[in-house]
Amino acid sequence: MMYVVDSLGVAHEEVIERADWTISRFFVEGGLGGMIVITLLLIALLVAAWKAPKWVKEIGIAAMVAGILWTLIGLYNMMDAIQMLGDASPVIVAAGLKVAMHSTVYGICIYFLSLIIRVIQKPRI
Repeated sequence: MMYVVDSLGVAHEEVIERADWTISRFFVEGGLGGMIVITLLLIALLVAAWKAPKWVKEIGIAAMVAGILWTLIGLYNMMDAIQMLGDASPVIVAAGLKVAMHSTVYGICIYFLSLIIRVIQKPRI
């Protein structure tokens, strides 16, 4: 069971199959602009792992910061929408928080990948 918010801000219960959840949905819900920037940082991380190993950590940190920044922008927009509605149910607030956290999760995953790459690239003792 999942709550879906229509254009008027009214939450409705809908049964949605788990197969409906896809990476593209995660990407779009997280905010296309920020998720594209974080994906470009992922590509830069993979290139840096091969060409410029000293940049791996910095690119990972940049991805994490970009994810957090995009989340803060999403939270700001959510608060604007709640202010315009005047009264928002906890369901709507929870849905907004869930969507806002997509970019943070993506950015932290890329940072974690950068840490793994750095451990693999460290010289052996």
